[in-house]
Parts: sequence; structure tokens; C-alpha cells
Amino acid sequence: MSTIAFFPESAYGPTNDCVGIGDVLRRRGHRVVFIVEESFAGALEAQGFEERLMRLGPPPETEEEEPGQFWKDFIRETAPVFRKPTIEQLGEFIAPTFQALIDGAKYVDDRLNEIIDDVQPDVIVEDNVVAFPALEASGRPWVRIVSCNPTEIKDPDVPPVFSGYPAADRANWDAFRAEYERTHADMHADFDAFCRDRGAPPLPELEFIHTSPHLNLYLYPDEVDYPRAQRLDGTWRNLQASVRETDAPWESPPGDEPLIYLSLGSLGSGDIELMRTLIGSLAATAYRVVVSKGPQHEQLELADNMTGEEFLPQVSILPHVDLVITHGGNNTVTEALRFGKPMVLLPLFWDQYDNAQRMDETGFGIRLDTYAHDPGQLTQAIERLLADERLDHRLRAVSGRLASAPGTVKAADLIERAAGDHQ
Repeated sequence: MSTIAFFPESAYGPTNDCVGIGDVLRRRGHRVVFIVEESFAGALEAQGFEERLMRLGPPPETEEEEPGQFWKDFIRETAPVFRKPTIEQLGEFIAPTFQALIDGAKYVDDRLNEIIDDVQPDVIVEDNVVAFPALEASGRPWVRIVSCNPTEIKDPDVPPVFSGYPAADRANWDAFRAEYERTHADMHADFDAFCRDRGAPPLPELEFIHTSPHLNLYLYPDEVDYPRAQRLDGTWRNLQASVRETDAPWESPPGDEPLIYLSLGSLGSGDIELMRTLIGSLAATAYRVVVSKGPQHEQLELADNMTGEEFLPQVSILPHVDLVITHGGNNTVTEALRFGKPMVLLPLFWDQYDNAQRMDETGFGIRLDTYAHDPGQLTQAIERLLADERLDHRLRAVSGRLASAPGTVKAADLIERAAGDHQ
């Protein structure tokens, strides 16, 4: 039996991804420990895992803190920036987000050293977008998971990360990359110095996280993955998708009309104005609609053709629905493909633009302007996707292939091997 420590970013997406893999390893008899932010205390224990708690910043003034509260507040305060072009978001959202993550990495490094000394893991599995020097300085094998769009793994033939630019049109790539360098270079130099001071290797050029010398995992089905000019080395493995089996059962609401699932994620749903607009648009249709209301659920009123809750068991819902309206988070996109569902994509921030563009240009969904589309455009996109028999055939083929080789099992096999190399 190995001891395997998971260290996901303090948000539901990366945490859920790690839970699915950790569940397979736990059922195989391994000791699985989650290193989580204090606001998640008890959430992983309730699913049968050990927890070790840490903070990414000073304690809050209030006694109780919602899971991932820092990022909910951060997203709410910066939401006006989401209405701007992605190249303008680089300086106004992407760079401040990286700075907040870097500040957290600096704050928590000593605590991570304590946790690693206490847990004595055979392997550490990290799903983050910035480095945590304590992991590499520990001398233990560590695994990097990229649960964002694979534009994060940069390549000359892959569009710039966070741009949402088409893969077939490179006209604006150089300008975007130049703006990324302008807005991130100084921050990178500072964080690189910190990583070196704390015993980690230098950071790659303009990268905020290292590539693991042991094992690197990403998840994006072959049907939508990007062709690359430079082949990834043997440490990289594509899980295709990574769908957990821990969600509670769910029953579909009665009715015969197509069933639509609306989810902007735990962070995107905090844009109450946008959620109300979408609910209003869908209220005027005959569709049945399931709404993931998110942490601001009390401010949302659903129409008669809708059902919803603050949190929903997404993986249990997807097999029942006919179409997904999503912000384009990587988990939702790959899970929708796993269950063969077409998507309407309304990106807000980070890699959601890249996912939305990729689903649109590969024909598995339709990308709309999140804030400028009108109700007619939304319903027309839904009708077009539901009526597309060729797309339905393609989605069924993708779904069947992904179901036959679960990414969680593949990840568990690879992580076991990495842990065994340490023993």
C-alpha cells in the first residue's frame, strides 16, 4: 500500500478531478490524503479521504468561511473585466489572478513542508497552475495534472493560452503573446527567484509552474486535442477525460421535452446578472431546464419549466440531458463529451475561451458572445445542435470510446507506478 497525497487548487474543478482519481486509488487499498485549504475542511473526509489543512493567506475576520470563498469574492469583484476582449484581460484579470496564486504559494510553503514531513507520501499529485516549491524541494516523486485546456502546455502551433483564438487563424497570436510577456515578465522573475530560494529548480521561461520530471497528466479527448509542432516527451500522458464516480444519484424531472442543463460553474454562477438573463431567455422556451444555481442561489428565481439547486451532482445529471449550456470549464467540457452531449458555450475567464473556441471549431458546440448575444441566438443555437443528426452520431462515438477507457483508472495506474518507484 502506498501513501498518495493530492494537492488540488482550492476550487471545485481541480478538487473534483482529483477526487475521481483518488477514489480509484482508495478502493485499491492505498492511503489517500488530500491537502486542502481550510475552507474545504470536512468536504474530503466526508468522501472517505484523509485531510491535511492549510491556508493560502491570513485567516478571515469571520469565523465561518465558504469553500473557495477567496476565489468567489475575487471573481465577483473582477467580473466587469469579463466583458472585455481577452487581450485586455491579460493585464486586468489574468496577471492579478496569477499574482494572487503566487502570493498563496509563498504564504503556504512552510506549512506544506510540515504536511509533507507528517504524511510521508510516496508520491504527491498536484493540480495547480503555479508552482509550490515545497513539493519539489521534498525530493519525492510528484505528478502534475493539467485539468485546464491544453493550450496551457505551450507550443508554436497551439493558440496562445487564455486567448480563445482560432487554431486556423494565427493573425493575432504574436500580439497576444507579446502582451502576455509585457504583463507577466516582472511577476515571473520575482516568482522564479522565490522558487530557487526555496530549493526548487528555475521556472521555464514565462511559465509559473514546472513540468514534472516524473509524470505529467492532462485530459482532452483526441477528437478535440490540438496538433503540435513539438511532440510532448514521455513524461506526458493524455487521460482523454477524467470523470469521477462519486456523485450522488439523480432523477430526471418529468416531461417529454428536451432537457437542458445550465451550469456556469461554482465561480461563473456568481455573475447574478448573467444568470438571471439566461434564466429569462430559457423561461420563454418549452424546454425542461436544470439549473446549477451556485453559491448565490438565494438571489435566483427559477421559472416553471426549471428545477435546480445550489449544487448539483453534475456527473449523475449529464447522462439524462440532451444539451449543456456551459461557461466552458474544462471539467464540464470533457464530461459533456464523455456522455455525448452537445454544448452552447458562454466563456467568462481563464481557459474557458480556449475551450469554447475549440468546441466550436471542431463542431461539438456553438460559442456565443457571453454578454452580447440575444435570446434568439441562444434558442437558435440550441435548436441547431439538437437537430444535428451527424453531430449526434459523432458524439455517440466519442462517448463510447471514452467510456471504454476511463481516465481515472489510467491515472491511478500511472500514479501507482510513480509511487512504487519511490518505495
